[in-house]
Amino acid sequence: MNEGWAVWFVGLPGSGKSALARGVRDHLAAKGRDVVLLQMDELRRKYAPEPRYTPEEREFSYARFVDDAAALVREGRGVLMDGSAYKVAMRARARRRIAKFAEIFVQCDLDEAMRREAGRPEGKVMAALYEKALLRRRTGEPCEGLGEVIGVDVPFEKDPAAECVIDNTCLPKAETLRRALHFLDTWLPDDYMPAQAD
Repeated sequence: MNEGWAVWFVGLPGSGKSALARGVRDHLAAKGRDVVLLQMDELRRKYAPEPRYTPEEREFSYARFVDDAAALVREGRGVLMDGSAYKVAMRARARRRIAKFAEIFVQCDLDEAMRREAGRPEGKVMAALYEKALLRRRTGEPCEGLGEVIGVDVPFEKDPAAECVIDNTCLPKAETLRRALHFLDTWLPDDYMPAQAD
């Protein structure tokens, strides 16, 4: 395969997009496919060494994220992109830069996304984002290091042009993965996709 491509998994924090992107990566890699997973949570400090999650910083970081993906696509690689990308314009940049591009919107009710995110340990992203954002909204007290939180402070913008939408509010992980692989099976060339997971 000389034709590179990119698929961007987008959605609210806690929607399950990262787990899904990793599942797709693992499935394709196990079948010997050349695929790269780019995760905004891992690359953010490369783009902004001391992230503050301001709108301007997010615009810059997502532009760099798209540039990195586009460079890999030009090398003929398959690229899986994992990042909330809450503005349609962020994904539109990828559509302009990458000829073979698709968006998988991992939809999830906000309450369920909050429940899942509450159990995430401290790591690359601050833990309990939603809880802290809601407390800040109620009390007006600032939270050190907490920028605008998607779903609370800023909305996630849905794109009617998204090639695949998976409502992950109550699906088991295996079914979410099956649906993503089914989409890729129809979207990628016939000789690229391996057999789907059971």
